[in-house]
Parts: sequence; C-alpha cells; structure tokens
Amino acid sequence: MDKWFEVIQERSSVRSYAEKEIGSDLRKMIEKLAGEFSKAGPFGHKVRFIVLDLQNLDADELKSLGTYGVIKGAHLFILGAISDQSMALVDLGYNLEKIILNLTRRGLGTCWLGGTFRRAAFAQTINLAKHELLPAITPVGYPALEKSAAERVLRFGAGSNRRKPWSDLFFKGSALEPLDEKETGEYRDAFEAVRLGPSASNKQPWRLVQDNEGLIHLFLKENKLYNRMLGKIRIQLIDMGIALCHFELAAKDRGLPGNWSVQEWKPQVKGLQYIASWS
Repeated sequence: MDKWFEVIQERSSVRSYAEKEIGSDLRKMIEKLAGEFSKAGPFGHKVRFIVLDLQNLDADELKSLGTYGVIKGAHLFILGAISDQSMALVDLGYNLEKIILNLTRRGLGTCWLGGTFRRAAFAQTINLAKHELLPAITPVGYPALEKSAAERVLRFGAGSNRRKPWSDLFFKGSALEPLDEKETGEYRDAFEAVRLGPSASNKQPWRLVQDNEGLIHLFLKENKLYNRMLGKIRIQLIDMGIALCHFELAAKDRGLPGNWSVQEWKPQVKGLQYIASWS
C-alpha cells in the first residue's frame, strides 16, 4: 500500500464524477470509515460523520442543496458535524482529511466543500442538532475521465495547482527567518506534506516555525475578513486540522516519534495565531 506522503502527493480535488455505481462492499467501507473517525481529534472534540446518499432526490431538490454547478455526477456525500466549541473545527479538519486520504488510497475522488453548499438544506436533511455546526462536506465517487468546463474554471480561479514556496511557509525562530529544506532533516517530507495540503480558496494559511530547541510549532496566518465570513464557522481553522493531519502522517511514514500538543507557554510570533506544537 502507498505511503501516506505518496497519497498526499496524489490527491487532488474532484468536482466531476463518473456515472459509475459504488458497490455495496465499497459503500460499507465508506460507512465504516465515517464511523471509525466519528471520534475526538487532537483537541479532544468529537466529530460526527454522516454518509448521505442523494441518488433518489429530484433535480429541484438537488439544486436546493447548493452543490449544483460545483459538483457534477456525485450522489454520495460525507458530512462532518461538530459541537460549537473552540478548536472543534481543527478536529474536524484533522479527522475528515484522514477519511479523504483513506478514500484516495482506494481510487475514489473527493472535494472539500466549505462555502459552496447550502448548510440549512443539508442540516435539515440530517436533522442537525441545535448545538451542532455543519462546517464541511465532501462528495465521494469515481473521478470522471474529463473535467467539466465549470471545474476547469473553478480550479483556475482558486489556483488549485499553485502552492506557495517553502520560504513563504516555513521559518526558524520568532524572527521568521526562512527555513531551508536541508535544515528539516528527516522531517523534510512532513513539511512538504503540509505545503501540499488543500485549503479554503487555496489561501494556505499554515505557517510552521522550528525553534532553537527543535520543537516545531504550527501557526495560523489568518485572513480575518475571509475566515469570519461564515460566522461561527472559522473556515481557516479547518485548514489547520488538515495541516496537523498531513504532518503527522508523513512523519509516521518515516517512523519518526512525536505527537501534536498545546504548549502551556504558547509560543508567540507577531501576526500569527498559535495552534499546536510537534514534540
């Protein structure tokens, strides 16, 4: 089976799906994954995942969900619900990305949707509780052989194939001196896995800072206007969960010990919001 770093390199957002039925065994596997990761993430908040089949909805009902024109051909979706608590969005990003990478390993396509679906319509479909938020969903299916015109436009507009260089994302010390790839040693792939991660509108808000003691700290470079446009759903915190997931899985590929935790002294870097540290 491919290493996680290879899966991270392979995975891309799929918005056009083939008219190919997902068999019962594969459907059971998807539901099993949703159940396995309906648990607490690194910050201790439980995430609830629901597999929703829209195959029997008519065209008007599908349009009411708001994915029409964005997602083509998919009828199976995984929805992630969380309680309205601080940092629960990070846990959702972490757990859902693990599901997505497991699906990629099995040849299935997915696409993070955070702002391009109608939450109220989906929430009604799954009876979302009053204390819960529905921050993100993903379609699941076999990728179509050709991308639709709408997908090509969306990918170009979002810059989906463009990633920031290392010098914009990874630093050493609080003065934010760029970190050279050679200085990361065995963690080189873990840093690169973060750089390759999907993020809302491809804004890539993660920043990794390696301190003088060798600890690696994850920070958010928040775009406040963008991050807060959905109210309680701070969409860039989901991106932070994806970064945690990618770094951890790539580190495990190399057999490197460590885990994410929040340091009591909370590292401070001007202009950045501290998330967690790898130690």
